[in-house]
Amino acid sequence: MIERFVEQTSFESQEDFAENFKVKIPDNFNFGYDVVDEWAAAEPEKKALCWTNDRGEHIDFTFGEIKKYSDRTASYFQTLGIGHGDMVMLILKRRYEFWFAVIALHKLGAVVIPATHLLTKKDIVYRNNAADVKMIVCAGEDAITRHILEAMPESPSVERLISAGPLTPAGFEDFHKGIAAAPPFSRPKHPNANGDISIMYFTSGTTGNPKMVAHDFTYPLGHIATGSFWHNLSEDSLHLTIADTGWGKAVWGKLYGQWIAGATVFVYDHEKFTPADMLRMIQDYRITSLCAPPTIFRFLIREDMSRYDLSSLRYCTIAGEALNPAVYEAFYKLTGIKLMEGFGQTETTLSIATFPWMNPKPGSMGLPNPQYDMDLIRHDGSRAEDGEQGEIIIRTGKGIPLGLFKEYYRDAQLTHEAWHNDIYHTGDVAWRDEDGYLWFVGRTDDVIKSSGYRIGPFEVESALMTHPSVVECAITGVPDEVRGQIVKATIVLSKEYKGKAGDALVREIQDHVKKVTAPYKYPRIIEFVEELPKTISGKIRRVEIREKS
Repeated sequence: MIERFVEQTSFESQEDFAENFKVKIPDNFNFGYDVVDEWAAAEPEKKALCWTNDRGEHIDFTFGEIKKYSDRTASYFQTLGIGHGDMVMLILKRRYEFWFAVIALHKLGAVVIPATHLLTKKDIVYRNNAADVKMIVCAGEDAITRHILEAMPESPSVERLISAGPLTPAGFEDFHKGIAAAPPFSRPKHPNANGDISIMYFTSGTTGNPKMVAHDFTYPLGHIATGSFWHNLSEDSLHLTIADTGWGKAVWGKLYGQWIAGATVFVYDHEKFTPADMLRMIQDYRITSLCAPPTIFRFLIREDMSRYDLSSLRYCTIAGEALNPAVYEAFYKLTGIKLMEGFGQTETTLSIATFPWMNPKPGSMGLPNPQYDMDLIRHDGSRAEDGEQGEIIIRTGKGIPLGLFKEYYRDAQLTHEAWHNDIYHTGDVAWRDEDGYLWFVGRTDDVIKSSGYRIGPFEVESALMTHPSVVECAITGVPDEVRGQIVKATIVLSKEYKGKAGDALVREIQDHVKKVTAPYKYPRIIEFVEELPKTISGKIRRVEIREKS
């Protein structure tokens, strides 16, 4: 399948990749027809999805079955009046119905809005009205359906509510009865153009209301680099990305690039993450490839991994937040597998990565994906030198790269603030070493200026994470009359150290940081907390910590 879209499918070096990686973009590309249905025609019995849950249920779906069920779902949605450009929100957790629905909506030329089940009534009202959501398809669980129903009086655009079960409360229609009774699917004559919006995410910003990040129908092709060349997948891969379908990470790791590569997507539908259960899934199902954020790997390495047969696991990638070198080293020691880091935003596809032909540098994001014309710039717009901190930007003067978002929907001013003069500003700060590898520093708003030094939160957090007492931490700046700002660490302790919080542990941690990194970076203030404030997508809300300081 990948050969349909790229001329060269294997690379020996980053230079080879940069020179020869080219994606061919068909006219009116539609992932539903041009990937899913093509697999179904060529190899209908090829396994597409291996789904299981924490109740012991297990279902495999072939590409032939994904085509059948996505067609039925598309037909059902047609009977409900859903067509080109209509906004449909999916709140389906890790339910397999998500894959039916997202492919069906692509086939209709509609707009998919994945959303988390953690949304409250207020969140749902905001999204419904900001995007004029026409229909909501959800997992039929009490908390989800209750919040949706509470939002309806303030959501005039919403015409239909669909439940995938187990509950179908009054006001909802039954998804499974609907697809069972649907007539044969009638494919629209012109479902989409490449520039039409296909999927839209509400970003979980650390301040203000979420932004609506709109991607067009070519967006899945931008994830060829993600699936084939970062996850290193092939047609015999069984790939697990740990992510809820409400987040962009799900289509990064559980759909587009994976199915273009012909890999099987593994889904474990669980209510609560338990490291032991995840290791058992890898063992029992013979997972070959794993992608997860550093938090997940931090929990995995605290388990007795020797109790599990992880011999099937060949490749691991990591993204979602910066990787502490201590996590890399511990996982490598336990498994012999190198964690290959990647970086991107909701607004992009994979934009910086450690690819298979590269030697990973623990703590570095890797090298720019040649799909993007990336650079680091100073505040005045000039290019940052090697070793100097600068904002990560994407230049678009030579053309808009495949995978970069279309716009912040209905907000031209916000779009212009981030993307103007042929430069997209990521708002993230990094530095570049002599080999071109990029090292994450933090968000532009999070960099601490103390006594003339610029201190990135991540470098201090990396040092903290090497102390055995620290499970999670966040570094913020606190105003100081003498130094301008001083470094504060907010720390969640491991269970072994819960009873040891006090001045002695504070001094021990401070001395540890002074030894691990430059002494001027050590946290002069340390606060122990039970948990860190986070957005509903799991990002640390440093702004909230700063406001309480």
